Amino acid sequence: MVIVGAGEAGARAALTLRSLGWTGAITLVGDESRPPYERPPLSKRHLVAEEELPPSVIADDRTLRDSGIERIGGEAAVRIDRENHLVELAGGRKLPYERLLLATGARPRQLSAEGTGAGELLYLRRFEDAERLRGRLRPRARAVIIGGGFIGLETAASAAARGCAVTLLEAAPRLLTRGVPQAIAERVERLHRQAGVEVRLGAAVAAIDRAGDALAIRLADGTELAADVALAGIGAVPETALAASCGLELDNGVKADARLATSDPDIYAAGDCCSFPHPLYGGRRIRLEAWRNAKDQGAHAAAAMLGSDEPYAVLPWFWSDQYDQTLLVAGLAEPSDTVVLRDLGEAGRLYFHLGADGRLSAVSGMGPSEAIAKPFRQAELLAEKRAAPPAEQLADPRIKLKTWLSE
Repeated sequence: MVIVGAGEAGARAALTLRSLGWTGAITLVGDESRPPYERPPLSKRHLVAEEELPPSVIADDRTLRDSGIERIGGEAAVRIDRENHLVELAGGRKLPYERLLLATGARPRQLSAEGTGAGELLYLRRFEDAERLRGRLRPRARAVIIGGGFIGLETAASAAARGCAVTLLEAAPRLLTRGVPQAIAERVERLHRQAGVEVRLGAAVAAIDRAGDALAIRLADGTELAADVALAGIGAVPETALAASCGLELDNGVKADARLATSDPDIYAAGDCCSFPHPLYGGRRIRLEAWRNAKDQGAHAAAAMLGSDEPYAVLPWFWSDQYDQTLLVAGLAEPSDTVVLRDLGEAGRLYFHLGADGRLSAVSGMGPSEAIAKPFRQAELLAEKRAAPPAEQLADPRIKLKTWLSE
């Protein structure tokens, strides 16, 4: 078995293959020299740390060796020979495979902006990116963060915690435009403003130029901002070049079926690069950029590589820590959903997204990390069941959520 991509999905797949009883060779190929590590901390605790923190390793080299997994690091896979079942590496080595998993992930979407300083814009994906950014987040440094999604907001919160003068730019009229209700977006905006972050909505970047030792960021309306450091967090693009080069079908990522098999039955896909039909949403094809999805899909793909026919039907799940608050989303909300608020007082708020059929399509919540966890988990279980509780009862915190879990 060969796995291309040594991130969350690839590492989990390798370990799962062995735990499920595969006794043959397992090779994990990654273009980073480091052992597989967790990416979520990079925008959070790694940025606020005064000293460099080591990566949060998923499986170190000793663990991999003890599991009989060969890791090839610092070398990219450059070609797949489907006819002869070979993966060619940049150094020329060719790896034979019985089954192949593509867990190639995604890369940061690049900001399209003119100017002499555009090349100095930072992005956050790898450990080295986090260290480069952390070194620039000095007290009173002018930090401009472009993008009001999870990465941009988490980075803005970390920069504010480091004592930077932070400006957050979002081209849309609100923050968190994907899958998060307006009410949570507004609460997040208030949270950042209270922390001293200047939030500018409807602010599109037109150009970035050098201005001495700083950057001059010009907005579409002509406004100019000075920055000592600037980062763009405006989404990600799936890494599909390797799949495309060998003729695999693509559809907003590497196209897979419900088992996570691609258009070649001996090649599978998992994680940020994988688009698949989700059975909980009528077979709607989606691609998820989320830590839990990468972890779960890696394990599911391993089972499929060993012959499992089970479809991947895990409820999509996202989370973000900002300041002392945790934001959680489970499921895929639609703009047409009816949103029902359950106010939990000091524990936070839950939002239930009801589709036209009255069933839960998603739940979201925000509150202090420890307080919101339990009620959100109960709400998540309801969404997994596609339960259809009456809206007025969902809104009433006196009615326990577990009432509907046993039905």
